[in-house]
Amino acid sequence: MMSNLFASFDPTSSVMNLSLNWLSTLLGLVFIPYGLWAMPSRWIVLWTSITKTLHKEFKVLLGPHNSNGSILFVSLFSLIVFNNFLGLLPYVFTSTSHLAMTLTLALPLWVSFMIFGWVNHTQHMFAHLVPLGTPGVLMPFMVLIETVSNVIRPGTLAVRLAANMIAGHLLLTLLGNTGPSLSTSLLSILIFSQILLLLLESAVAVIQSYVFAVLSSLYASEVN
Repeated sequence: MMSNLFASFDPTSSVMNLSLNWLSTLLGLVFIPYGLWAMPSRWIVLWTSITKTLHKEFKVLLGPHNSNGSILFVSLFSLIVFNNFLGLLPYVFTSTSHLAMTLTLALPLWVSFMIFGWVNHTQHMFAHLVPLGTPGVLMPFMVLIETVSNVIRPGTLAVRLAANMIAGHLLLTLLGNTGPSLSTSLLSILIFSQILLLLLESAVAVIQSYVFAVLSSLYASEVN
């Protein structure tokens, strides 16, 4: 049963053996040109205020010398939140619920941060492996622990986003499959609970996008 349940997230749309499901990742780009020519609406004003707030926050996290890098993380947040919300629509492939997508975002970022840090700030990177005030006896163990915690960072970023996205979708699918076998009174309760879960998933979509972008910016600030 679980294999069939998880199989509902597998890519299925294809033309000439080419999977078209991943094109849903680019659907967010469809909404961007609208804000360039249309009259500013409340949604556009809201999104502009959100991006400005994120710019200010990422500038603080990155420091005064790397404030221009906040554009990268605001764009990363926008990409993830677009895909998270589009995945809540019926018959839209949720790319951010797959490790193939989340690891593609997290791993190149982490590798680029590590290469930049070790090439340009080698002593600073070595200093990060041994926290200040560590006794000499514990230094080898701290170096090992810090190295492992640093190496698993892209994996934790990718798994956190994918797991949170797929968990809510699975719960919605499980409850939705019980609908045909329920009575009318229980069906109304099911619909109400599904609406509440949908609101919760909308909040999770924003929170997980924010967490992914903030953690990525914190990792970038550590290498400077």
